[in-house]
Amino acid sequence: MRGEHVDALLDELSNLPRVIGTPITVAWNAKEDLLDLLATARTRPDREQVRDLLYRFYRRRADADLPELQRLATTVEAWWPEILAFLHTGITNAGSEGTNRVIKTVARDAHGFRDPGNQRLRTRCATTRRARGHLDAR
Repeated sequence: MRGEHVDALLDELSNLPRVIGTPITVAWNAKEDLLDLLATARTRPDREQVRDLLYRFYRRRADADLPELQRLATTVEAWWPEILAFLHTGITNAGSEGTNRVIKTVARDAHGFRDPGNQRLRTRCATTRRARGHLDAR
């Protein structure tokens, strides 16, 4: 986010009552800390850089004392080996996760199918590149 937008956002949040503005500001900072950490992917970050960014995230979350951010920190800790692998390799499973989401959506929409073969056919059609608009249908 560009500086003038950040300043405007922080000004708006500081004008809100503390009970509302402070948690929003803390949550926004948590998001920015995670984005800073993930931005190091594919740049071959060294251990110190990753450690510093992760420590900053954990330190701010501990100071925040918001249950949602504590849960986020616990999730990051649980998934840390996978996150670290992404930071070092830049490889994700986003494509397969997207395909699985489409398959589950089609299966949910197709609750009336009695023939599993028809459900598989509909799933295959929904997950092809042509059906998703990547190729010219001509």
